[in-house]
Amino acid sequence: MDYNILDYGAVGDGVKKCTEAIQAAVDACSKTGGRVVVPAGKYLSGGIRLRSDVELHLENGAELISTLEKEDMIDFASEFEGEGMDGMDGGCFLFARHEKNIIISGYGKIDGRGREVFYDGDVDNGFHECPLFVKGFRPRTTYLEDVENLTVRDITFYDAAFWTLHMAGCRNVMVDGIRILNDDRGPNNDGIDPDCCKNVVIRGCIIEAGDDAIVVKATGPMHEKYGDCENIVIQGCTMHSRDSALKIGTETWGNIRNIILSDCVVWDCSRGVSIWSRDGGTISDITIHHVTGNTRRYADGVIPGQGAPRWWGKGEPVFLSSTKRRGSDRIPGKISGVVMDHIHLRSESCIFLGGEDYAPIEDIHLENMDILWIQQSPHLPGVFDEQPSERDVYAHEIPCVYARSVNGLTVSGRLRVDDSLSGVIQKKQILENCEDAEIEG
Repeated sequence: MDYNILDYGAVGDGVKKCTEAIQAAVDACSKTGGRVVVPAGKYLSGGIRLRSDVELHLENGAELISTLEKEDMIDFASEFEGEGMDGMDGGCFLFARHEKNIIISGYGKIDGRGREVFYDGDVDNGFHECPLFVKGFRPRTTYLEDVENLTVRDITFYDAAFWTLHMAGCRNVMVDGIRILNDDRGPNNDGIDPDCCKNVVIRGCIIEAGDDAIVVKATGPMHEKYGDCENIVIQGCTMHSRDSALKIGTETWGNIRNIILSDCVVWDCSRGVSIWSRDGGTISDITIHHVTGNTRRYADGVIPGQGAPRWWGKGEPVFLSSTKRRGSDRIPGKISGVVMDHIHLRSESCIFLGGEDYAPIEDIHLENMDILWIQQSPHLPGVFDEQPSERDVYAHEIPCVYARSVNGLTVSGRLRVDDSLSGVIQKKQILENCEDAEIEG
């Protein structure tokens, strides 16, 4: 059964607030199950609570637009049944908690209006590449917690002010054919964040963001409530980010395992694939294959003191890191059982595998790699970037492969350096405190 929001008083002029009308349609639909239909038009709204057995369907030409006003958003952090919710200001536009059988669908657009809170501080020597500055409140676009049987398909998420699609503790999830089109200088405007989720498929998506395109994580509060993050398939996606295309971590309060990424294109990303252990969990059984595209470096902000805006990454095709956070005594955890093959990328910095004596990286196999180091930006390589960590960012010689405290490493394939970087990248490998390491190519 369909419930058209116009029948509940919504007006598609982009001016009138339609929060009450849309929520009334959702609440009515939840009693019988069915679709809440958003027809063509511009609908300004505050936070909406999605319910079990409801499909929120945006027809072609429909735009659901956030008011971006704090008093209108849902304060999901204050309602969280636990401690230490990580939520910045803690507001979100579309929300669900402890529900089941929810669908968000259609060829319409959900507009987070990040453009209203971002501005260019012009602090990167005129390159206009570093993260934008932030003014005012910025909610998540979508926060879905403990939803069983969740589907998000076809929809376009546009211009998120913070994380776009945050799924926390969700199970049996299908994200299919969506578009996320965010400002590629927007800080923290991640594309898709599966956080302590289980049994997730993400396929056929187009994601453009400043922050990570897809980031699989296990935050502390969610791990305490919902356990580990596992069984996630990512397939056939196109991703652009000034951080990582695919990131696992940095939040690793729980274990993350059984992750597959395949047949994806990454373009103009600071990093292709990055895996980070920081908080004690084990990351294991990771398979990445058939990835093509390029990674490059972007300008860092330059301002006095701490806090200069900068992306995490310097153009690495692959980045694995297991080290302590700055100011923390917590042992970061473990990375093991990672297999990558047929990775075809043009890059500007090394394959980086950085463990520690107290947290070695183990059993890493990079096979049939095809990496061409070629200059694409005006920023020459020459630094390692391990932020956020006690090592941070520091000058270092750049080889093709750098490995530190890695036990059981194989790298094979074609590792080539173009003339444009041959004066900078002169070594095939630098190995420090590694055991059973073999580099060919």
